[in-house]
Amino acid sequence: MTSPQPATERAIAATDLTLTLGQDGSSVEILRGIDLAVPQGQTLALLGPSGSGKSSLMAVLSGLERASGGTLHVAGADFAALDEDGLAAARRGRIGIVLQAFHLLPTMTAIENVMTPLELAGTPDPRARAEAELAAVGLGHRLDHYPAQLSGGEQQRVAIARALAPRPPLVFADEPTGNLDTATGEAIMDLLFARRAETGATLVVITHDTALAQRCERVVTLADGRIASDSLPA
Repeated sequence: MTSPQPATERAIAATDLTLTLGQDGSSVEILRGIDLAVPQGQTLALLGPSGSGKSSLMAVLSGLERASGGTLHVAGADFAALDEDGLAAARRGRIGIVLQAFHLLPTMTAIENVMTPLELAGTPDPRARAEAELAAVGLGHRLDHYPAQLSGGEQQRVAIARALAPRPPLVFADEPTGNLDTATGEAIMDLLFARRAETGATLVVITHDTALAQRCERVVTLADGRIASDSLPA
């Protein structure tokens, strides 16, 4: 277990976090009182089988879903006090997300996909930053290719560049190797950890893969919407 830290040194501080979906008799309790403090710069795995609540927890921690109860501070913002519009605004510049299905915009080239969040954030010279990020993930020669012209591994590299280009202090990766073969998946994770180390971001990896989780400094295992264990692997 990690020792408590002041809130100002935490990327994530959640207390008694709950998530209930549905209403009245059809409501389902998804998260059941999550307490989680993540220091800035830590690499953390949220581990658990399908249905354990790990993806729902990521959605709440990243501001994609609003918690039903509890307190939640993420990258200096009080997420529990914000509505959906407020959460969307708070995510911008604070949080980068890499998803299993890549979610690149199919009508945009690689560089346009990476430039989009930079433009939304008002970053000066977004094209130069996007070019640098794509070069950093080994795709400096594929700037003008569309997603359909890229392999799965290349698409995930673009997604990593897009997530990290705005220099967010917090990055979530939800089953980032789920659509890739083993060798490509390992190369993608090597790249993601390397880029995270270079930028100093906090990294939260959501996975059911124990071997992948063990690459992180800390492993939090979920079961039935609760934290079942919290360990620092050797």
